[in-house]
Amino acid sequence: MTAIAAAVALSLPISLCNSCRVSKKFQGVKGGFGVFAVLGEANSLGPSDKKSPWSTLFDVEDPRSKAPQCKGRFLDVYQALELARYDIEYCDWRARQDLRTIVLLHEKVVEVLNPLAREYKSIGTMKKELAELQGELAQAHKQVHISEARVSAALDKLAYMEELVNGKLLEDRTKMESSIAAPYSSTSTQSLDTMKRPRKSLDVSGPVQPYHPRLKNFWYPIAFSTDLKDETMIPIDCFEEPWVLFRGKDGKPGCVLNTCAHRACPLHLGSVNEGRIQCPYHGWEYTTDGKCEKMPSTRLLNVKIKSLPCLEQEGMIWIWPGDDPPTTTLPSLQPPSGFVIHAEIVMELPVEHGLLLDNLLDLAHAPFTHTSTFAKGWTVPSLVKILTPASGLQGYWDPYPIDMEFQPPCMVLSTIGISKPGKLEGQSTKECATHLHQLHVCLPSSRNKTRLLYRMSLDFAPLLKHIPFMHYLWRHFAEQVLNEDLRLVIGQQERMINGANVWNWPVAYDKLGVRYRLWRDAVERGSKPLPFSKPM
Repeated sequence: MTAIAAAVALSLPISLCNSCRVSKKFQGVKGGFGVFAVLGEANSLGPSDKKSPWSTLFDVEDPRSKAPQCKGRFLDVYQALELARYDIEYCDWRARQDLRTIVLLHEKVVEVLNPLAREYKSIGTMKKELAELQGELAQAHKQVHISEARVSAALDKLAYMEELVNGKLLEDRTKMESSIAAPYSSTSTQSLDTMKRPRKSLDVSGPVQPYHPRLKNFWYPIAFSTDLKDETMIPIDCFEEPWVLFRGKDGKPGCVLNTCAHRACPLHLGSVNEGRIQCPYHGWEYTTDGKCEKMPSTRLLNVKIKSLPCLEQEGMIWIWPGDDPPTTTLPSLQPPSGFVIHAEIVMELPVEHGLLLDNLLDLAHAPFTHTSTFAKGWTVPSLVKILTPASGLQGYWDPYPIDMEFQPPCMVLSTIGISKPGKLEGQSTKECATHLHQLHVCLPSSRNKTRLLYRMSLDFAPLLKHIPFMHYLWRHFAEQVLNEDLRLVIGQQERMINGANVWNWPVAYDKLGVRYRLWRDAVERGSKPLPFSKPM
């Protein structure tokens, strides 16, 4: 059927050509069709051949002498295709002869009107050269715009690095002065290696130690607001303790210890009645502040279970598990302006939350680990850098168009520039037309378990949000990506517990992970102010 369609398509336009009089007549034939063709005679040529610079363009043999004799015959498909090919060759040959006639006439006119014009370029030649110059000029303009965009991106990167460079120069100058003042520092045989700053070593090895109480003195997001409906409960573990979330009579969320004061029964196995959580064992009921307001079948006693400060902001529920008074403000985890939230996913992962944060703050592993998901087809660059300010827990990756930030105490935010779906093209996020924004919250449930909250937002394709069951597809993809990481991180955890140091040799692209570890160590030591903190 493809050959038949091609034959018909090629034959139809030829019948409209004046220089080749071809008439076609379709006749029904069982099992196929026939083409009734007549190859006509051509008119005689106009001007006689004349040697000119254009001669090579017109030195094409007249195809009529080789055309098959098909006049008055019915043709099959292949014969029709062959005839069509000769018709096309004839049309091309005829057009060349017509063009030659025009060229010769033009030269004759020039000779008659102005013999001196023969020594100058013709108007056509000048127009052609002008057109070529205009094309080159347009290409040059295009190249200038490309260069301007590259310069702009380079200036942005330079501005971002300015603080880092200034801080490094000051540090090196101070170190140099102290080194010169030290004994024997002026000897010519001194090794340059003594001038270098010793490599900071991190020791993250052995069994995971109990969490330090100072690490609890932060607001922690523990659930998405959409997951906590009226008369529902969400049990969670946080810092080795069991808690349960529910909404009170006023609709505000509360967080109480997931253990009944009476017989230590898990409260989340019960129900929520009129804004109180009811124990399934003997029906004792507790409010969001932990007070027991109902004790069926017995006299009411003054009983209260532990509760935590609990707030709801920007679609998330937060708790303060520490002993210090909570701060009055919560950090904002909203996606940037113009983004629409498409997915909110909660997972329980069998790894310590610090190891998971190390993984999320590292992008250099993507071309090796995520070869079946988002990094499929990524090339391995010769050098990967994370460019950060001198004091900060954020930066952008080079050569990947990804901005990333660690938000204490356990959040990672990233914005990924997408020029083509599923591809990265080595440009900054500002140069990309579309973007993906991600939030990862790594809640420390226990020493070997993390509650992960994942939120994904896009600044394009808003209709995807309204496609039925789309959230199942997002969850499937998120699980695929995490499974590629988990098999590695779980292996790290096993070796760490047995004594291996997971931070043996930090390199340049480990900068954010190293800074997270230094920040966490400073928190546990009680340092004030904390390193890499944003100025207030």
